[in-house]
Amino acid sequence: MDRLYTPWRMAYIKGLNKPMDGCVFCNKMDGEDSAEYVLARSKYVYVTLNIYPYSNGHLMVVPYEHIASQEELPVEGLTDLMVMVNRAVAVLRKAYYPHAFNLGANIGTAAGAGIAEHFHFHIVPRWSGDSNFMTVVGNTRVIPDTLDNIYVELYSIWQDLYTKE
Repeated sequence: MDRLYTPWRMAYIKGLNKPMDGCVFCNKMDGEDSAEYVLARSKYVYVTLNIYPYSNGHLMVVPYEHIASQEELPVEGLTDLMVMVNRAVAVLRKAYYPHAFNLGANIGTAAGAGIAEHFHFHIVPRWSGDSNFMTVVGNTRVIPDTLDNIYVELYSIWQDLYTKE
């Protein structure tokens, strides 16, 4: 029998990764970027790894402003958000060669938002056949790398592509 070891999940199981008081996305703004897995910042938003990813390289673009819906962003903020989404897609293409992407946001709890009070936009790289038996039967996602390794790789690519501007 094969075994799948995921030791980094033990902190989650024991409840050790619970956020401090307040909003997890607002708290990320004050922390050290590498410790918070923040890849990049712009005027209105930042890009961060999802620490409970659906796939390898699952990113989120999060406004600094604590808002529940994108409708509350000014036009400049919406533009900034989409520019950062495009940059994130380009970085993921260069790093992992995904076959496709899921892009979007869940607005409100009824739509599936885990943190409904702070709008965030998901970028999920996808590969043909990535919904294998583990996801379908075992209700388990297999992420082939650690968040630390993913962060280092994506951060390096982001710096190569976008720090020369």
